[in-house]
Amino acid sequence: MVISQFSTKPFVYLASRSPRRVELLNQIGVRCESLPADIDETKQIGESPETYVTRLARQKAAACLTRLTSEQGLHPVIAADTTVVLAENVLEKPVDDADARNMLQQLSGSVHVVLTAVAMAWKGNIEVVVSNSLVEMMVLSERQIAHFIASGEHLDKAGSYGIQGLAGAWIKRIDGSYSGVMGLPVYETAALLRKAGVGVF
Repeated sequence: MVISQFSTKPFVYLASRSPRRVELLNQIGVRCESLPADIDETKQIGESPETYVTRLARQKAAACLTRLTSEQGLHPVIAADTTVVLAENVLEKPVDDADARNMLQQLSGSVHVVLTAVAMAWKGNIEVVVSNSLVEMMVLSERQIAHFIASGEHLDKAGSYGIQGLAGAWIKRIDGSYSGVMGLPVYETAALLRKAGVGVF
């Protein structure tokens, strides 16, 4: 019997509906099935940015895990959460266009932090690691911000932008993980999967 290369690729459940996270898993040879975890993503009072993303990634993984059958639970669950931090203030997903405009005005000309926590749930344990990247954005004009918002790319994105889209033209420098800024740090994710014995490079 000939086993295809596709069938031997490692498989995980992804607690996200993000196509970019699917793409990044595929990039390192991992197949996945998306099982989005809908949780309350409200930041708690006094919660630090790193504690915040770590908690959400862990909760997403746990929520996805409860939906699996015992047979499905033989495969790891991967979950992630990304947030943008400027001067210790967390910039979450915008509630509307005005909120997005305000965020982008704050980020204009800034050096800010993008934190992405990735969690792996497997065999009764949940392990979380955090990717921390510094991102420098150019000074934006009101016209650039208006055109960007009109494109709709700010929707459902922490800090109101995604580096993999139009806003990539605004990023002058990254000190850290490009894939982490996208929403799933591939180095940290692969390291977690290796610990689970899942065959990745």
